[in-house]
Amino acid sequence: MLVKEIEKKMKILIKIGRALLVAAFWIAVWALAAHQFGKPLLFPSPISVLKTFGELLQTKEFYIVTGRSIGNILFGTLSAILCACALAAVTYKIRFVHELTHPVMAVVKATPVASFIILMLLFLGPAKIPSFITFLIVLPIVWTNLDQGITSINPQLSEVVQMYRFSLPKRFRVLIFPSIKPYFLSACKTAIGLAWKAGVAAEIIAMPPDTIGTMIGEAKLYIMSAEMFAWTLTVVLLSLVIEFGVSYLFKKIDGTIPAKEVG
Repeated sequence: MLVKEIEKKMKILIKIGRALLVAAFWIAVWALAAHQFGKPLLFPSPISVLKTFGELLQTKEFYIVTGRSIGNILFGTLSAILCACALAAVTYKIRFVHELTHPVMAVVKATPVASFIILMLLFLGPAKIPSFITFLIVLPIVWTNLDQGITSINPQLSEVVQMYRFSLPKRFRVLIFPSIKPYFLSACKTAIGLAWKAGVAAEIIAMPPDTIGTMIGEAKLYIMSAEMFAWTLTVVLLSLVIEFGVSYLFKKIDGTIPAKEVG
């Protein structure tokens, strides 16, 4: 057991070491490109961006802005997931509703995000755009996967459940949930990553007050490249944190993390 634990820790250290080497390589490329370009006002160096990022971390505004962006995107994402679950149940029971819903979801997935943002600016205020766009991005992804998961339920098992007259909660626990869980988790993992990017893009175009996208847009407008890169770095770091958190949470839900690691 001790040898296995050591091997496991070594593999983690090697993985971290490789990631750090890759990061160091691209930072060096960035620094060399900035030096060759020779215009720090337009293309700042990594040191300048990190210095600006450190200054942002010391301000109250940074946490208000990031908190508002995360809140807007999280609200849109959770609303879409809940709506998709309810809609999947309805479309499974009523096939006519499914026929009506499917082309709408296809159109939403095929339409560029920027088109929705510009269109919705005519009807909604800028503050509501990020949550709404996030909702539109997440809803069709989750609904489509849940629809596939429900239709993949083994009909023979479904007949057994009906024959023994299981209650709805028990039917959901022993048949429906195990069948749709892989589809649901996969959809959520994909949708959350896309939701974060689409939400920030909506903020850049709509420019609601006190959001990350607005800060990026204003920095670009006033040619404050170091600030623009620093806020972009914030988006990337938050994206990595969200991706890691979602992956860990879903592994925990899926039962792939040992109990001693979870506790």
